[in-house]
Amino acid sequence: MSAKSANLKEFLTLPAITVYDQEHIKRNIPHREPFLLVDEVRELEAGKKYVGIRHVRADEYYFQGHFPGRPVMPGVLVIESMSQAFGGAIMSRTVGENRGIPLFLSIDEAKFRGMVQPGDTLEMPIEVLRLGKISKIYAEAYVNGKLCAQATLNFILGETSHV
Repeated sequence: MSAKSANLKEFLTLPAITVYDQEHIKRNIPHREPFLLVDEVRELEAGKKYVGIRHVRADEYYFQGHFPGRPVMPGVLVIESMSQAFGGAIMSRTVGENRGIPLFLSIDEAKFRGMVQPGDTLEMPIEVLRLGKISKIYAEAYVNGKLCAQATLNFILGETSHV
């Protein structure tokens, strides 16, 4: 799937099979505050379709300098939020108890199309394209139904356990 042709907006209206909270997410990825950038993940289809949710707070550390007087969530952190939503939902399924740290291999065809600001709810539909030691997803990010970012993300599981 290509960032140029896909549209996952319909995922935002699909019913969730399961909703994962931050405690579940923290069991699957090593990220912690202030760098935990996903609040929940809605599983739509096991191993295939998800929606990550981030409630963007005005007190986020990065707003102090990006940008004073006009705070905007950095695009790279929107991409990171997508990544964490994927990992937080399904990393335990990839290699069971011997799971490693999910690391970026590449970010392909990233496009930034709108701003994310304090008070926004970032909705991130994710389609899993490949799942395993090397995984690939296509993800988008929306605020109020408007596309803000999209990218294809590739990961590898590092050897070091994070638990």
